[in-house]
Amino acid sequence: MTTLSEQQFRVKSDDAFEEARRALLPLADTEEFEVELQNGVLVLVFEAPQDAKFVVSPNAPVRQIWVSAMAKSYKLSWVPESGVFALNGESLSALLDRLTREFLRS
Repeated sequence: MTTLSEQQFRVKSDDAFEEARRALLPLADTEEFEVELQNGVLVLVFEAPQDAKFVVSPNAPVRQIWVSAMAKSYKLSWVPESGVFALNGESLSALLDRLTREFLRS
């Protein structure tokens, strides 16, 4: 497994956050939730079906992206073969899309 330098991690995590933000915007417009990317942290803010936040943050010391959503924690690592941060083969964008849809159906 290739270990990213801190600089490589920051660039790739920033790119992953921006890609995830853009991928979620159409759903956010339709379902009326907020997607905010500030200071290197991606936050999804929901008012319905209940007040909730999903927080996506970089964890540079371990070179992972951590997602806190629906009282669970997800830790995504860089997968050089596919060029994405993923957990069990699911990319950050796909994970956030799935969790958001699950939450909205709850």
